[in-house]
Formats: sequence, structure tokens, C-alpha cells
Amino acid sequence: MRHHATKRVRPALPGRPKEDEQTTRRRLLEAAGQVFADKGFDRATGKEICERAGTNTAAVNYYFGGMEGLYAAVVSDIPNRLVTVEAVSAAVAGKRGAKAKLEALIGLLVRTLTGPASSSWVLRVAAREWAAPSPALDALRDKEMLPKARILRGIVGELMGLPDDHPAVARGCVSVLAPCVLLLLLDRRTLKRAFPAFGSTADDAPALIRHMVQFALAGLSAVAAEARRDR
Repeated sequence: MRHHATKRVRPALPGRPKEDEQTTRRRLLEAAGQVFADKGFDRATGKEICERAGTNTAAVNYYFGGMEGLYAAVVSDIPNRLVTVEAVSAAVAGKRGAKAKLEALIGLLVRTLTGPASSSWVLRVAAREWAAPSPALDALRDKEMLPKARILRGIVGELMGLPDDHPAVARGCVSVLAPCVLLLLLDRRTLKRAFPAFGSTADDAPALIRHMVQFALAGLSAVAAEARRDR
């Protein structure tokens, strides 16, 4: 006789009307992102996050198993709010030649970093993780970071006429990404005070993209020529 497993149902949170769980979870993630951006993980409290989200104080444990689980969920949601592997793949798909692919990739990154995300908690939490990675970032390395790096290595290697495992290609990738990392990490008010004419808003994106593409192409070309002479 075959036994059918019964689905385990979590009890409803006490003192709250029944609500769509996905909606509540999203509210908690949004509130947690804001608190983690403002205070970091160490100074954030579940009580404040639940108050901001308008949920029962037991909600963090109920949905995420505690603060560490909530923080991991916030970090894992960052690519969905910025640039996913799928978005990178779609941006370069169908582009003819490495130059067009590089322009599409830089365009995607710059438009994201100068768009609405630039004024949200997402960049601040991402900047914290880049500067001081936590265990929560480990899950994203294989799923998001390494596949994106492979795509970039292929583009840069093709532009430089070198194997994608060549040291010059690796350094070229870092050079291409460096301006985008600066836009991610640097406080916009500080950037504006240091370089008033830089321009880091959505309106400045087309000029930024052109500049970064031209700068990257010239640098990669010069480095590739030297690398080929040394071979």
C-alpha cells in the first residue's frame, strides 16, 4: 500500500491576519535591505526590520530562520535588482563582433548604476559586500559572478586576440570593470564634490558609456600589442 506524504503547513503568525506569504516576504526583504544598508548586519535588529515592514516581530524567524538567513536572502536578491547573468547574456546575444558586445555590456552596467538603483539600498549593501565579503556572498560566486566573468573574458580575449586565460586578458577585464566598480562603491556626493563635471545620473549615461567604451578599447589594444610582441 502506497503512503502519500502530507504537505507540512506552517502555522500562521500570531496576532496578524492571514496575508499572502510572498507579499510579506517581499516587504521584509525591502525593509531589511534598507536597514542593512544604513546600519550593516551587526547593528541591524529584527525588531526594527519588522516594524518597517509592518509585520509581526516573529516574522524574521518565521520566513528566514533568523537574521543570518534574512541577510543571506537580501544579498542573494541583489543581482535580481541590478544585473543578472541572464541579463548579461541577453545584452550580448546577437551582437556581431566583440566591440559591439563590449559596448552592450558596458551600456547595461552603466545604465543600471546610474538608474533608479543608484538611489536605493541595493548599491549600499552591494558595496558593503564588495568591500568586506560575508559568507552570504559565497552562494553568488558560482551562480552569478563566475558566469559573468566568463562572458567578459571571452569578449576581452577576442578584442585582444589572446586566449581568454592569458594574464593580459584577466588584467584587461579588471580594467574594463574598474570604472563600474567605482560607480558601485563610491558615494555619489563625494564623487560630485571631487569631480563636479563627471556626471553620474541617468541623463549622463550615454556620454559615460561612450567614454568608457573608447577608453577600454584603446587600453586593451595597446596592452594586446605589447603582449603579442612579448610572445
